[in-house]
Amino acid sequence: MRSFREVVKRNEVHCLEAAVAAAVILEQHGYPPLLLDIESVDLLDHVLFVFQKNGLWGSIARSRDTGLHGRKPVFRTLRQLVWSYFDPYIDRTGRIKGYGLTSLYDLDKYDWRFSARNMHKIEDHLRAIPHRMLRSSDRRYEFWHERYYKFKRRFPDKSPVYYNNRREWML
Repeated sequence: MRSFREVVKRNEVHCLEAAVAAAVILEQHGYPPLLLDIESVDLLDHVLFVFQKNGLWGSIARSRDTGLHGRKPVFRTLRQLVWSYFDPYIDRTGRIKGYGLTSLYDLDKYDWRFSARNMHKIEDHLRAIPHRMLRSSDRRYEFWHERYYKFKRRFPDKSPVYYNNRREWML
């Protein structure tokens, strides 16, 4: 887990580092540094920078999977925003079970912007925050799980992009 400074130096990033980098940049434009942790049953959480524009929620995110990138600010609630990730989150083992919101300001004097040291404190903080459950039907999960497998058998090196909500994505 690297800070914004280290991400810029190395020119590589995973989802949590991307969310922190977005927080550093957009904090300079008046947005609070809010991170949303999407909790998965396979323990492979996804972290997003979230923001509000005109009272609607959007996100900035990075992932190997196209469906887990950011979202335009079109969602009235965080729950609606998280639901927009539900179908694309389903792969071989992933399924959203909950989500938690935090501000990086809650880390007090911790240097989450420019530290040269490993920043596991942010990961620990995300695990410790309360998460709201996101209940979903097994039928919906099984439909998207099977669709994912069919797609990967046909296109093993591609990421699925067949989701109805693509118009809400930031590409």
